[in-house]
Amino acid sequence: MTEQDLVRGCIQGKRKFQEELFQRYAGKMLAVCMRYARHRMEAEDMLQDAFVKVFEHLGQFQFKGALEGWIRRIVVNTAIKAYDRKSFTHEQIGIDPTWDSASDLPLSDMQLQEEDLLNLINRLPDGYRIVFNLYAIEGYSHQEIAEMLGIQESTSRSQLVKARKQLQTQLFELHKVAV
Repeated sequence: MTEQDLVRGCIQGKRKFQEELFQRYAGKMLAVCMRYARHRMEAEDMLQDAFVKVFEHLGQFQFKGALEGWIRRIVVNTAIKAYDRKSFTHEQIGIDPTWDSASDLPLSDMQLQEEDLLNLINRLPDGYRIVFNLYAIEGYSHQEIAEMLGIQESTSRSQLVKARKQLQTQLFELHKVAV
């Protein structure tokens, strides 16, 4: 079944096509939600909300790009809206200013799995995590992130720097425990 057939069937309200669309993309989109959520249940809620929006707005999809990319954008926007935009201004974190160089971290000695890295990212404060995901994983620019979140570009940059520093600190601590 082609994407066009799938979309048309969904727009016509055919349950078989809607189930197929969900089955085809839900796994990948749950992985996206997991990067923004604190736990699986929260990610599943985000996924459900996102697919409600997908089905509501599927008639707007114009086949100018990949359906998966269009769905991913809805999922990311839904995940972002799950958090209060003002939470960025209230975050505080203590970072040791004496250790801020990734070169100080002997990563060659570490065997870091994808799941371990995702767990470290999930421990970041919400604002840091969202900006880090949008920039480093989703590939958005700071200008796009600022527009999406209703913040200044400088805030996006600052949140990314702080996220990276905290990740470096977490990796350093993880390395100390492993040694």
